[in-house]
Amino acid sequence: MSGGPRGDHPERPTESAYARRLRAKAASIQVARAASGTTTAALAEDPGDFPPAETPAEAKARIRPARARSALALGLLLCFLVLVAAVLASLFIGSGHDVSGGDVFHALFDADLSDKGQLVVHEVRIPRTAAGVLAGIALGLAGCVMQGVARNPIADPGLLGINAGSSVAVVAAISLLGLASPSQYIWFGFLGALLAALLVYGIGSLGREGATPVKLALAGTATQAVLVALTSAILLKDRDSYDQYRFWQVGSLTGRDGSDLWQALPFIAVGAVLALALGPALNALSLGDDLARGLGQKVGRTRAGSALVVVILCGAATAIVGPIAFVGLAVPHAARLITGPDYRWILPYSAVLAPVLLLLADIVGRLVARPGEVQVGVITAAIGCVPFIILVRRRKLVEL
Repeated sequence: MSGGPRGDHPERPTESAYARRLRAKAASIQVARAASGTTTAALAEDPGDFPPAETPAEAKARIRPARARSALALGLLLCFLVLVAAVLASLFIGSGHDVSGGDVFHALFDADLSDKGQLVVHEVRIPRTAAGVLAGIALGLAGCVMQGVARNPIADPGLLGINAGSSVAVVAAISLLGLASPSQYIWFGFLGALLAALLVYGIGSLGREGATPVKLALAGTATQAVLVALTSAILLKDRDSYDQYRFWQVGSLTGRDGSDLWQALPFIAVGAVLALALGPALNALSLGDDLARGLGQKVGRTRAGSALVVVILCGAATAIVGPIAFVGLAVPHAARLITGPDYRWILPYSAVLAPVLLLLADIVGRLVARPGEVQVGVITAAIGCVPFIILVRRRKLVEL
């Protein structure tokens, strides 16, 4: 955490109980290791080194976290119910043809493709909704992990050049190899994201201090500028490639079939599990590298593993729906306002709230330009920037 002494910043948010316990544990480990002639085991065996019995106020403070966990679990359940409602709304509401509940039910369990309503739900809205849920989970978790690793409140997957890497790989596949369908160039988007992230991490790791957050941000910005220029150079020479690329580039849930989603599902599932497991490690990193090492964290290994998780999640999401802005940037802040600074809760909240935002933005895009549509990438940029500006201007914005 940055900033001066507590007295100079009276409005600074107080540390969570979990963060205080981590700091106390790290301090005790460092004191034990520094004590001459006294081992950690000896300190633990000496009753005189234990603090006095807890007071009633301390007992209440110990009980309070359990109540907070129950409230957070209930809040997560409510957010999940909101996600279910958003999924149902996405199946029912369209730009030109609203369907009945019977059409949705039969399309889900016993589709009759000769019926127009069931055909629309089965062939268009179910894949579109599934793409929104999968991409939302991936982008929400990727953005949250990026902010935790970089300790930067405005970090998003684009910070590592992932979106730019996917873009240049997709353009090369369309222009040089003649690939036309998303199921063909989805793998090139994923490969481009991976190579871009490896390049950024390699550049950021140069030097004695290794891959620090500042060096990663600078390396990512420079790499992204080079890749964007390379993408523009390819597109200027091939107008047909530009016509295909611009539809993918704006970010869209339409035009995706089941094969595209099944190809991306294993990557998103594995990446989501790994991201959720990073909660304790991100909590330790949020205290600073020195305290994280004092708690036994391998800082370099944790950053490398987190970067790999971001590549898996964001690479798969970008390959199937294109680069969609503000989802991975704004959603973790909204989750943090609910949960506080504990990444063990921020991560699952982000995984639930991000698809809600993406599906609602897609529904808005269907309604505002009937009988046409506005692509979801345009709506998320318009919707996501408003709460993000509010978050940035808050005087009591939670620091990372």
